[in-house]
Amino acid sequence: MSTLPGSAAAGPVLRCRDLSRVFGSGRTARVAVDSVSADIDRGARIALIGPSGSGKSSLIHLFAALDAPSAGHLSWPGLGADPRRDRTRIGVVFQAPSLIPALDVTENVALPQVLAGCSDTAARARARTALARLGLEPLAGRLPEELSGGQAHRVALARVLAGTARLVLADELTGQLDHRTGAEVLDVLFETVNMLGAAPVVSTHDDTVAGRCPVRWSMRGGRLQIRSPTTSVPPTP
Repeated sequence: MSTLPGSAAAGPVLRCRDLSRVFGSGRTARVAVDSVSADIDRGARIALIGPSGSGKSSLIHLFAALDAPSAGHLSWPGLGADPRRDRTRIGVVFQAPSLIPALDVTENVALPQVLAGCSDTAARARARTALARLGLEPLAGRLPEELSGGQAHRVALARVLAGTARLVLADELTGQLDHRTGAEVLDVLFETVNMLGAAPVVSTHDDTVAGRCPVRWSMRGGRLQIRSPTTSVPPTP
């Protein structure tokens, strides 16, 4: 299993063992995630691939602490804090950027920091810095309705950059974008995680997107396979 120099002491960013998520019960039960065991090392760049309904989004939601597993163990030893209590340690970007229509770009980028306990002044300063680092200063005062699809996704990534995330989860980030815009947004994603020193997991069904990541995880029917010599699924006892 690959690690970057100096990361071994902190352990992996994320570790899960026999992780499962079942929706419903009895005859209507649906297994979305089935006994997944894996580590995410600091600095890893992972593509999570598979068809619609394979369990990718359900696994991303578990990793992001947005949902609770039905069984198994999930921990985040490399984050320095429990993301269920400190939401700034994990950055999540979805296919829809989820910007608040009534807030301008700066306010949208600053909002998660305010919700995490930052003062409004400090949060706005972080937002302006993140926008500047991604070359988005001209968009600072615009409302979401004034942004193109690609611009809205870049703003969503600036929102992640304004925080202290060590794990960035992207769920079908480029699914609604044309090829050129999608490639540009991916460039910004990888630039963002490099600035943060974070590990990205990119959920996709697009082989071109997956090709940007040296580590590939494949999901089928809720089960996970690893397709890379640099990362492995721990053996089942």
